Amino acid sequence: MASTWARSCSLLLYRGTRSSRPLAMAKPLCSRLQHPIQQRWSSHSPLGTSPDPARKKVTMGVLRSMYRKNVPIAMMTAHDFPSAHVADAAGMDMILVGDSLAMVALGMQDTSEVTVDDMLLHCKSVVRATRAAFTIGDLPMGSYEISPEQALTTAIRFVKEGRVQGIKLEGGKEMAPTIKKIVDAGIPVLAHVGLTPQRQNALGGFRVQGKTSKGAMRVLEDALAVQEAGCFAMVVEAVPAEVASILTKKLSVPTIGIGAGNGCSGQVLVQIDMSGYFPPGRTIPKFVKQFGNVWAEHLRALETYRDEVKSRQYPASEHTYPIAKEELDAFVRETEES
Repeated sequence: MASTWARSCSLLLYRGTRSSRPLAMAKPLCSRLQHPIQQRWSSHSPLGTSPDPARKKVTMGVLRSMYRKNVPIAMMTAHDFPSAHVADAAGMDMILVGDSLAMVALGMQDTSEVTVDDMLLHCKSVVRATRAAFTIGDLPMGSYEISPEQALTTAIRFVKEGRVQGIKLEGGKEMAPTIKKIVDAGIPVLAHVGLTPQRQNALGGFRVQGKTSKGAMRVLEDALAVQEAGCFAMVVEAVPAEVASILTKKLSVPTIGIGAGNGCSGQVLVQIDMSGYFPPGRTIPKFVKQFGNVWAEHLRALETYRDEVKSRQYPASEHTYPIAKEELDAFVRETEES
């Protein structure tokens, strides 16, 4: 088995180059597949497949099984091929192409600016990188509120053109008929209750929901309504942890919390926020834990590159392509004679 794998690896590597070297010279490279391999690729070569191609594909059945077994669901946003590639490699159960990409990827002021075509382009990019995670596309403001028919039309585009496996939309009981329409057409729906950012202007800004008894009851009523409409799970955003925990116990579908405590069935964060891919001084929501400092590492790499270019340390000899001495001598003679 091992020898067969080695032969297939060497053949794959051999075919991926324009080298005329025999296959035997390519075989040792197979043992180094876990490390970056310098091949004869251009800088626009694909990033490759997930480091863990054997990971089981997450389906609706897998998500339901996790919920029944009380296994927390890990969900992360992604907005392009690299961010989806790393999220899938990290073992995320679900990847959301959230409308937050309006700010983190497109530099917009808020999510109200992003369009369906914007979202579809990013969905396609994310899905190309995702091998195992269940992918969800976020319907942007203005693409589903007019009627259930409008919402279904948009949802179909997300599945057919964006290639995601399900869609997310914001809203409570007022969106129940819309959710039912989409679910009846065979498209999984992830609902979103509590704070609904697309409606920030009506809510008076990004305000915590359910802080009073009446407010908490409204969130619960919304959650029960979207569950009855057929959503397979729901995001619960910016709700007191105690309220979200009670809500989760009252429901029979998973809750994915964001700023709603650890009593939910799972959690989601915006990848840019949690990875620290932003400059110092940027304000992040209270519920975000910064698990890394990607900005600092990226900045360090770019500054080092700049310094080495300026000092001519880069590129070094190992980063250049050789030419036979006799060919170089011949070239020099020709240039001197011309």
